[in-house]
Amino acid sequence: MNSYDIIFLGHMCYDEITPYMGRTRVSPGSAVFCSAMAAVGTGKRVAAVVKMALADEAILQPMRDAYVDTYVIPAEQTTYSVVIHPEPDVDVRKLILKKSAGKIRIGEVPPLGARCLHLAGISDTEFDMDLIVGLADRRYSLSADMQSFVRQVDPVTGEIAFRDVPSKQAIVERLDKVKLDAVEAKILTGCDDIEQAALRFEQWGCPEIMITRADGVLARAGQRTYFERFSHRNHMGRTGRGDTVFAAYLGRRLDCEVAESLKFAAALVSIKMESHGPFLGTMKDVMLRMKQNH
Repeated sequence: MNSYDIIFLGHMCYDEITPYMGRTRVSPGSAVFCSAMAAVGTGKRVAAVVKMALADEAILQPMRDAYVDTYVIPAEQTTYSVVIHPEPDVDVRKLILKKSAGKIRIGEVPPLGARCLHLAGISDTEFDMDLIVGLADRRYSLSADMQSFVRQVDPVTGEIAFRDVPSKQAIVERLDKVKLDAVEAKILTGCDDIEQAALRFEQWGCPEIMITRADGVLARAGQRTYFERFSHRNHMGRTGRGDTVFAAYLGRRLDCEVAESLKFAAALVSIKMESHGPFLGTMKDVMLRMKQNH
């Protein structure tokens, strides 16, 4: 059985992104893609298990070139995601899912060893409670991005609405780590203050919580709260911010304490946000940004 430091599970997709008053771009994307590219940059052994059409397997090449091992769960179609920025605030986005590869079933997930497994989804079309229970039964240290449940797709129009998740506590209590952003935190907890939202997740049974917002990232662990500001100089690579910062944190956290891991993750994602696509920098780049800005 192959064994890894981190496995990222979810859909591979095409991202169609239209910036405010900018030109539309289509490129390979997904939470798994951004996450794996960030985590492998921490020097960890990384695998991506993706559900997609076999005919589109060529879009996995950037991950393979970066030494991410890829495993494909065959689907009839590859997920196609549309992101539209209707105003200058990059955190205001219209999201549409034109195609979905469909739910991932526990029997489809290959029997791989890992120190941790992260559910890196972009909508509620990927994971369900049966999968979470099945993965927990395999004794993975399990984490999830709550966007995978809060982003709920209209089955007719494909438009994504952000809504509360009735099973949120049942999900969270099975996780060792959880990731969400300030909008998702407000929807799920009713709290505008991200530290109070993190405390609520802690009360629900998750020992380590990350919440991002426009200016930085919060981590709650060991009954302590940490916060680190981002240092990006532009917002060109906004898409994938949350996936990247959590994956960088997850990789660094395997060897380091919370504060160090958070600084590292904030530095890495700040570099990523300054250009389109996934993180393509080096450890040297990240350590220099940490020294200069974090």
